[in-house]
Amino acid sequence: MSNRIEITDFTAPELDVYARIPEVQLLRFYEPKPGLFIAESPKVIQRAANAGYQPVSFLVQHKDLEKEGKELLQKFPGIPVYTADYEVLVKLTGFALTRGMLCAMTRRDLPSVEDICKNARRIAILENVVNPTNIGAIFRSAAALHMDAVLLTPGCCDPLYRRATRVSMGSVFQIPWTYFHKKVSWPEAGMEQLRSLEFKTVAMALRNDSISIDAPALQAEEKLVIILGAEGDGLVDATITGCDYTVKIPMSHEVDSLNVAAASAVAFWELGKR
Repeated sequence: MSNRIEITDFTAPELDVYARIPEVQLLRFYEPKPGLFIAESPKVIQRAANAGYQPVSFLVQHKDLEKEGKELLQKFPGIPVYTADYEVLVKLTGFALTRGMLCAMTRRDLPSVEDICKNARRIAILENVVNPTNIGAIFRSAAALHMDAVLLTPGCCDPLYRRATRVSMGSVFQIPWTYFHKKVSWPEAGMEQLRSLEFKTVAMALRNDSISIDAPALQAEEKLVIILGAEGDGLVDATITGCDYTVKIPMSHEVDSLNVAAASAVAFWELGKR
């Protein structure tokens, strides 16, 4: 493999993306053009590649060169493959690699909200969800449980952060998504944008006027947006007030709420039925 490069110098600048540049800086690596992100594990990397994202380099554990990652690497013969033993890679990156492989990949320009919503009937909106594990789990549920797209407010964690893409098992590359533009105030202008696209809005929140998630009126809506709020605080009051429906998940044993990722799976399953 002519593109295989043995790691002998931790300070080599080509390893900066794996060892020294924080993910938030990778996001702006080519500013004003889209930056980079790190994908982890052959499955996630393959799904990113299938979606059109281009690899810049690979970081691979020795033993995985001839195992799960072999077929993937053969598809990119001109891309550098930096390699070393597992212990060396852990020391370099600061964490244990899943399936022994990382890949630096180029980002793409995000589509507009209008483009995302054009042919959609069921959309998830995440409001200020900042935990990458939750983001990844929600994307996996959205892709699996009949959502057509995901929209994020500017306060949300980046779905292309390494942990988010790994937890999603690459589902972030299998469902359309984008952010509301920072110049579009949320929730006021964002809600108006959704209304102009003929969507009815559902706030997942516990209020006195909340209706059950299995209410027939919800199933009857042709175009529905399901809005989930931040860990702990939930949706902001203005978002709840601006929605057409406020919806709750019936629970037992005096439990009053679910983790946002768990709640999303229930909501998508019930409201994604068509």
